[in-house]
Amino acid sequence: MLILSCSSKLRLLQGTLQRSLPETLLVHGAVMNINRGNLAGHEVLMDSWPEFKAVLIRPHREVASDDSDFYTNTYAVHYRDLGACRALLGSAINWDQAFCIHGLRDGLYEASRDIAETKGAKLDVYRYFIYFHPDPSSMPEIRSGPVDIPCAGARSELPPRLDPAVKLSSLDVSHVDLLNETWRFGGNERSRKYVVNVIRHLPSACLLDATGRPVSWMASDEFGALRHAYTLPQHRGRGYNTVLSNVMAKRLHSLGYPSCGFVAVDNFHMQRLQAPILSNVTQQWTEHPP
Repeated sequence: MLILSCSSKLRLLQGTLQRSLPETLLVHGAVMNINRGNLAGHEVLMDSWPEFKAVLIRPHREVASDDSDFYTNTYAVHYRDLGACRALLGSAINWDQAFCIHGLRDGLYEASRDIAETKGAKLDVYRYFIYFHPDPSSMPEIRSGPVDIPCAGARSELPPRLDPAVKLSSLDVSHVDLLNETWRFGGNERSRKYVVNVIRHLPSACLLDATGRPVSWMASDEFGALRHAYTLPQHRGRGYNTVLSNVMAKRLHSLGYPSCGFVAVDNFHMQRLQAPILSNVTQQWTEHPP
């Protein structure tokens, strides 16, 4: 096991991972963020270099200082050889902490589960679809005007329209409580701290009503993926998420990131909206120390 810290080697790794998209989406996005200032405080561990069989992204020890903060204690894994991946998982992760790990490859959960059992730890599994658009520049331009609302269960083929009743903007730290309260994994002080960092440091977009309050929003995460999407219940069915998906896909693409996002496997409405660019299933699980 080695820690890859040389800036030139990290740039080479980014290029190598980019050539294997979309399988490498999560670790590629994390390496991109490391090469652009590393605001998340991540580091890269590998089984070997320059040839490698497994890559693990983990937080620096000083960043992962709270043993109960699985929002900050986040990992991402990609492997070519499951045995090399098992070795990294067993030696490079702090199993005495609560943490969250993300991966795309089959077998990753089973490997983590086996290690967790030997350590007396518990894993909670969350599965998502990951959506990857190879060329967001080909997506239709957003128009202004009355919103076209398709029938329930249908997906509109018309270009997305921006409702004149709302204003396109970016998220601000003043919005943190609203995001924290509505997030599936939010509602506590640790999640609030995480959301503040997302808003301050990562690309986001939102739609504001006449009072300046967000009614729909979307933000990227530390792995370069679109994840934090939500529309207030009373404003749903107006195409707001379609508009924001279009805006954020193009924004990330303009910054050099692959355009990808996550949707829970039970979120059928969002799956219909994103159906043309469905790529794979990803898994996320949280570990609870013994």
